[in-house]
Amino acid sequence: MRIALDAMGTDLAPEPEVAGALQALQHLDADVEIVLVGEEKAVRAELAKHGGAPPRLSVLHAPDRVLASDPPASVIRRKPDSSIVVGLRLHQEGAADAFVSAGSTGAIMATSLFTLRPLPGVDRPAVATTLPTVAGPCLLIDSGANVDCKPQHLVQFAHLGNVYAHDAMGVEKPRVALLNIGEEPEKGSEVIVETHGLLAREAGLHFIGNIEGRDIILGACDVAVCDGFVGNVLLKFYESVAGFLVSLLKAELAGRRPSEKLENVFRVFDYAEYGGAPLLGVGGVSIICHGESPPKAIHNALAVAARSVRSDMVKHSVRGVSARAKA
Repeated sequence: MRIALDAMGTDLAPEPEVAGALQALQHLDADVEIVLVGEEKAVRAELAKHGGAPPRLSVLHAPDRVLASDPPASVIRRKPDSSIVVGLRLHQEGAADAFVSAGSTGAIMATSLFTLRPLPGVDRPAVATTLPTVAGPCLLIDSGANVDCKPQHLVQFAHLGNVYAHDAMGVEKPRVALLNIGEEPEKGSEVIVETHGLLAREAGLHFIGNIEGRDIILGACDVAVCDGFVGNVLLKFYESVAGFLVSLLKAELAGRRPSEKLENVFRVFDYAEYGGAPLLGVGGVSIICHGESPPKAIHNALAVAARSVRSDMVKHSVRGVSARAKA
């Protein structure tokens, strides 16, 4: 298995990427190789600080870098030698089994769509983000790729999230819920009401109905389905509350060594523990990380990519969505 890692994605690149890749190689299976894609001189200089490139790690030169100011849709045309484009083309051509990047989210999504193409039966690929809850992680889909959605798009998200929760998160029978302003089937917008009716009759899903925002943190479901507008608002609020609570706890414990239980709480709220968010519904494994990702987040994102490849998630997604289309 070969995973292409964009070495120029984070704000501090390539330092976190190199350190994260080296950490990952110590924990991933021995058949996993990592290809650092980026400006070779800078990447090798960073590797030299760690004693050079170990076995199972190689460097692929990509002289250009995507900036936050670059229009996402034009990156593949204007910056064909950027680390994002080169890495995704490596995946497209079969020279890599997955791609991981902490670069521009818009550029990763746009380039993934162009190079990997949407899966058969998928109109709109979606970003799936893992949220911490009292009962374990919950998958939020979509968390920002699609602002306006039709009922059939949300049903597709449900199938994609269901497969990912089973294959990559290890949930035997994922509980799929529709995020709404109330539990009653008749609540919400016309789109949500129609989506509820479709999901209630959908084969291959363990649909548990509507949930409200407060239910997610209580662990009411394994997959929460919504459009990208609602999902991104919820995600950003979730991140801000998590940071707020952790800062309060750290201030309260200043000068004192936190107990093991409190350290576990910090880990639950730390986004680095979850690695990256997969772009589901494309013909490959494309993992999007936070731009401020530390080495631990890069390490865990590579682990997410490896699990996705190992479980044949893309093939299972094709099967799940195509089965719905035939129904």
